[in-house]
Amino acid sequence: MKQIADKDRKELEAKLAHVFDEEIDELPSELRAILLDDMITAFENRLNVLNSLTLKTAL
Repeated sequence: MKQIADKDRKELEAKLAHVFDEEIDELPSELRAILLDDMITAFENRLNVLNSLTLKTAL
């Protein structure tokens, strides 16, 4: 499975932090970082599944 490059992952993390700023503002910084990392990982896993399904249906 393809992994997101560290640079791209950091950019995505910054964008998610901006989008969800009000919702995660009250969380401690450690929990914020964990939540953002989990969201990126979940998104990445879903993309991998969808790409895998797309490849299988193309065959």
